[in-house]
Amino acid sequence: SLAVRPPVHTGTPRNLVIVLEESLGAQFIGSLGGRPLSPNYDRLSTQGWAFERLYATGTRSVRGIEAVLTGFPPTPAESVVKLPASRERFFTLADVLGRHGYDTGFYYGGESHFDNMREFFLANGFTRIVDRKDYRKPAFVGSWGASDEDLFGRADQQFRELNAQGKPFFGLVFTSSNHDPFEFPDGRIDLYEQPKQTRDNAAKYADYALGEFFRKAMASPYWENTVFLVVADHDSRVFGKDMVPIGNFHIPGLILGGGIAPRRDARIVSQIDLPPTLLSLLGIADPTPLVGQDLTDARRLQPGRALMQYDRNLAWMEGNDVAILQPDKPAQGYRYDPASDQLQPQPLNPALARRAHAYAMWGTLAYEKELYRLPAQAKPASKPKPRP
Repeated sequence: SLAVRPPVHTGTPRNLVIVLEESLGAQFIGSLGGRPLSPNYDRLSTQGWAFERLYATGTRSVRGIEAVLTGFPPTPAESVVKLPASRERFFTLADVLGRHGYDTGFYYGGESHFDNMREFFLANGFTRIVDRKDYRKPAFVGSWGASDEDLFGRADQQFRELNAQGKPFFGLVFTSSNHDPFEFPDGRIDLYEQPKQTRDNAAKYADYALGEFFRKAMASPYWENTVFLVVADHDSRVFGKDMVPIGNFHIPGLILGGGIAPRRDARIVSQIDLPPTLLSLLGIADPTPLVGQDLTDARRLQPGRALMQYDRNLAWMEGNDVAILQPDKPAQGYRYDPASDQLQPQPLNPALARRAHAYAMWGTLAYEKELYRLPAQAKPASKPKPRP
């Protein structure tokens, strides 16, 4: 059934901008105990709602898109971004916000057809796609397309135009510079190491571009009426001897903007909790098929929980207790130590295992029975074309 969550914001609905950072795990974020590559994110985290223990649901970009945009939990099948039944009326934030008159745009420096993103987005609420071909004079173009600073500049320009028109907007801005082969323009950062094209240097450049974007956004007319989410799609190089290497699922997450009070949130949070939280902060009260938690109530979700899929294994973590599910094997119990990033076997809590199985099975059930859809809208006389 569709759940109704009263929003915490009751004024005029706000704009929404989601910055989805490519391959930016907590290991690259100084304020989360990682390497000193993120001075801009660290500074911004003192000005907004910063999540200290946010966990990705998977290890691929489409999993991050799936969780942050649709709130859908991971399944052993491919991400819903690639599945055939998601090509029409699959719930997304763009779908629900489009029904409220929002301009809904996807902004990317590369080719939007990669990983079936373009088809999925246009079928499920997005009306504007900006990708590689739409950058007239980019400052830098690498293997993955226009650089992050070009991407952010194009998005900021569009947001200013929409704001001037009095049009509410939702923008999903997906970066790509922090991706192998790690190409970015010269002269932007003091290199962390030599040679230039390394993962750590690219992460530091991604942070530079993020800082430049927020410098412009904070001085813009749309800042006060916009909620921003900065979150990674997943960590890079996820590996380990554990059945689920939990430390490699730890990612940065930050909500900021006009009206967002600074706070540090130590709860364990999953990417699937972000969509209902954002709708609450926007002032949108529509029923949705989201199964994540609205995090605006600080009394709830203590100490928190997260689900993480690694190959065909799935970990469900509540506090430091973990249940791990494997195909054709009984669930196993573990104790997770964040300081050492180690899993130690312990007796399985049956209630924990039941909750793990429920979330593991929900995605498949919802997909098969089409429980992910909002009620159909009356079709317009003609379908609007994507705007450049």
